Parts: sequence; structure tokens; C-alpha cells
Amino acid sequence: VENVPFTIEPSVLVDQDGLKISTTGITDDDFWGTGIKLLIENNTANNITVSCKALIVNNYMISGYLYSNVSADKKSNEVLYLSSDELKAAGISSVGQIDIYFHVTNSDNYDAILDTDCISIQTSQYADMEIKAMDDGKELLNQDGIRIVGKYVDEDSTGGTAVLLFIENKSGQNITISCDNMSINGYMVTPIFYSTVYDGKMAIDEIEIFATDLEENNITSV
Repeated sequence: VENVPFTIEPSVLVDQDGLKISTTGITDDDFWGTGIKLLIENNTANNITVSCKALIVNNYMISGYLYSNVSADKKSNEVLYLSSDELKAAGISSVGQIDIYFHVTNSDNYDAILDTDCISIQTSQYADMEIKAMDDGKELLNQDGIRIVGKYVDEDSTGGTAVLLFIENKSGQNITISCDNMSINGYMVTPIFYSTVYDGKMAIDEIEIFATDLEENNITSV
């Protein structure tokens, strides 16, 4: 499915306690994908670091790449990139709504300064936005409003092998899911998995398994 180009209107996203964050449009990068252009203005007496605590696109949790150091009384042009691989995994071709949570700290002592409320941006594709649950696969858990579906095993993942999961959170609270114990073909392995899913949202995430774990146990196929 081809991605549908979208635009956003320039607007002020944050204007609080001397910090101002505005969006000026979007940009496209062959490697990083589509990004939201930001202007960060630090009108405080502190050096600050601005990052993205959470990014949600069409109700799916998506990785947002942003880490900006801005000195006192200075400005910085930045880009918040939307992971193209994760958009594809979530079946998102038309980006209609983007929800951002910014996290701001003091760069000198790492003290938290501000965690913003949800900031929603409606794009030019908002009216055509389709939200669908990519939940084909084997249901592993359906309890207390939390649903996890195992989609498939990717044996050509970057780090070795990965188990792709669909996660849906209707529990009434934000949750973090991790994997304590895991065995493959009867052998214990060390899983790498840590997924945060906000209330009412979905995620496509994966449990990563080291290639060395498989090799040491002579596992050629999961």
C-alpha cells in the first residue's frame, strides 16, 4: 500500500513557562521517512532538552525520534520523524491524526521541567483516516481489557529473530508490557521486549530473540 502524502497547518503546539514549540510543516527523508518540522524556542534561564515521550498515529503507538538540546534564550529547528517501518506494520497509509506527548528536562541536572498533555494534530488526510486493528494471528491474551495477538515469527529480523505482536489496550490506564520468561522449541532464551501502550490505543511491537541464543541451542527454525 502506497503512503498518501499529507500536510499540516503551521500552529503553536506548546506555549508554557517560557517554552514555545511550533510546527511549521512536514518534510520527507529517504532514510528516516516523514517528519514534522518543529521550531523550539527556549525563553527560559535554563538549558533544556526536549524529547518525545509518546507518539500516536491513527491510534497506534509509533516511535518518535526527537532529542533536542536548546540553550537558554536560544531557538532550534528540529524534526520529529515518524517511523516508516512502524507505520507500515500498523497498516497506516494515510496519516490522519498525530498525538504527541513532549518531555522536557533541565540539560544541566536532568531534572524534569514539563510533561505536556496530549497535543493532537489533524492532517489534511484526517477525513480519509482509516483506523483498523491489525489483529490477524493467534490470540495469546484477552484479559482485563488487554489483548495480545501473536502475528508471525520474523526469522530475518535485524537482531536475529522476532515475534511480531498486536497489542490493544482498553484497560482504562496506560500500561507497559514486558516478557519475563520465554522458551523456543523447549529451550530457554533471553527475550528483549518492552512495550508501552496508552489507554485506548494499539501497538504493533516485537519480541526480539538474539541470534546467539538460537545458535547455542542449535535452533535453526522457530
